[in-house]
Amino acid sequence: MLRLENKLKLYGFNNLTKSLSFNIYDVCYAKSAREQRDYIAYIDEQYNSERLTDILYHVTEMIGAQVLNVSKQDYDPQGASVAFLIAEQAFPPDQIDSSCNLGRGVLRGPGNEVVAHLNKSHATVHTYPEYHPDNAIATFRVDIDISTCGEISPLNTLNYLIGSFDSDIITADYRVRGFTRDFSGKKLFIDHKIASIQDYIDAKTLLKYDAIDVNVYQANLFHTKLLIKDIDLQNYLFNTDVYELPPKLRLTITESLRREMIEIFSGANVYDDSTGADH
Repeated sequence: MLRLENKLKLYGFNNLTKSLSFNIYDVCYAKSAREQRDYIAYIDEQYNSERLTDILYHVTEMIGAQVLNVSKQDYDPQGASVAFLIAEQAFPPDQIDSSCNLGRGVLRGPGNEVVAHLNKSHATVHTYPEYHPDNAIATFRVDIDISTCGEISPLNTLNYLIGSFDSDIITADYRVRGFTRDFSGKKLFIDHKIASIQDYIDAKTLLKYDAIDVNVYQANLFHTKLLIKDIDLQNYLFNTDVYELPPKLRLTITESLRREMIEIFSGANVYDDSTGADH
């Protein structure tokens, strides 16, 4: 857990806010309309509000926080959201929202969403499954935001989050906001050392990806993007065996998957004002 190794003596409360925004994209090849519908249904089942709630409960435990309130929702036609309000310290039971005691039994709506609140911090997750109507490429996006105040930091949850999803592209942003003071009155704009988000990702995981950093150290703003290096085509086919496909088609599908990943990784779309469309 990322905490101050040698605690600074502060004047009053630690007012620093540490926020981690974590996005993953999972890409799949689903050719027919039925395969595309089945893929969306599969994603909605695998990452429904119950599963997302379990993930956020574990994240909360990892950062040593306590859940105060939970909210979730399943969406129609697809997708889910979860939000946690959390607290750094323990709270008396009578000060915790009664909905938290429902735990994983909170009633579900027509889609998939969960929300929970913390007194100083919060964690949210949203899913966005979709498919392209023409090129048979389906994409599943997950957005996770964790914001904490005080000493605790969400960075130590990265490896767990990466392992909880099939991640072809990963985008992570970490920002430390605000300031606190030491006893001499000096402002402190960060209370821990960090050079790169990659320093908090397991070395074996990093070997699987090409990674780049865009950091603004003066603003305590850190940005890392990762792109999977190798494509094992069988892992990207939905309800299809790779050996059922002729070699030329395998190559074409692999190139389409790689092109989709590079477009998402680079974010190089150009908006056209005249048509309101992206290119």
